[in-house]
Amino acid sequence: MLKTAALLSILCASFEFSAAQLNTLAQAAGKKYFGTATDNPELSNSSYVAQLSNTADFHQLTAANSMKWDATEPNRGQFTFSAGDAIVAQAQAHGQLIRGHNCVWHNQLPSWVTAGNFNNATLLSIVQTHCMSWDVINEPFNDDGTFRQSVFFTTTGTSYIATALRAARAADPNAKLYINDFNIEGTGAKSTAMANLVKSLKAQGVPIDGIGIQAHMIVGEVPSTFQQNLQNFANLGVEVAITELDVRMTLPATPALLAQQSKDYQTIITACKRVSACVGVTLWDWTDKFSWVPGTFAGQGAACPWDENFVKKPAFQGIVNGWNA
Repeated sequence: MLKTAALLSILCASFEFSAAQLNTLAQAAGKKYFGTATDNPELSNSSYVAQLSNTADFHQLTAANSMKWDATEPNRGQFTFSAGDAIVAQAQAHGQLIRGHNCVWHNQLPSWVTAGNFNNATLLSIVQTHCMSWDVINEPFNDDGTFRQSVFFTTTGTSYIATALRAARAADPNAKLYINDFNIEGTGAKSTAMANLVKSLKAQGVPIDGIGIQAHMIVGEVPSTFQQNLQNFANLGVEVAITELDVRMTLPATPALLAQQSKDYQTIITACKRVSACVGVTLWDWTDKFSWVPGTFAGQGAACPWDENFVKKPAFQGIVNGWNA
């Protein structure tokens, strides 16, 4: 029996693809970029790096892990940016934009933060010192719209959010400051909570430039309210961006699943195109070879527009169709 990767390559090899380039199409549609996440171990793969450097497809890179708190401040006050700098150097060498990811998140924290038993004032001071720019606040909400019980919320309430955003603005006045979350693709309790938070921050004069919609989707489950939700966020007076896009399926991949995945990518891209404040789209890596999905969701995968052998899938054409819609 053929392995999933081999079967996928056979299925995709028989599909005719447009010669169009994804970032070229995005910018022609008035967007700032089409981009992808990447990670340091991947930079040792020359074939991968060759495509990563293709600016006609990718005008923006996000460091998947090497700019997170555990990587940049493993010990209090001791900062290291070598891994993140490698991603920045890769982008700069090809004139690509960088999205910093991320400053404050409940995961991938060093133990000195989670087990430090800091009081409110001390933890806010730590947040202020750490935050520099980018996806400043990552995943602050539970799916029901309540605030996640992170070390930051349980110690400071919501004060850490304003502190982080103000610190990021002070560190880099030119950076775009975002709050980023998942399961806010369609309307619902979590999207409403995000909108209310942004309204509150703006009313307090706290700097906030955009909302990041992660868009880790499942084949056939793109919300019907996706475009309307993007517009609802835009109506708050902020940018929106699709920041971590992939569309996973239960394996093995089949022609029917790949066809639906292509339609789902098209729906998502079309929505961004039609909302003027949607400034760009970032894949959460462009190839199944380095996708996070199989390691997190057992039995699922094939989430990216290129397969494990760097062969374009029907999803690639779905993206093209979305920009051309």
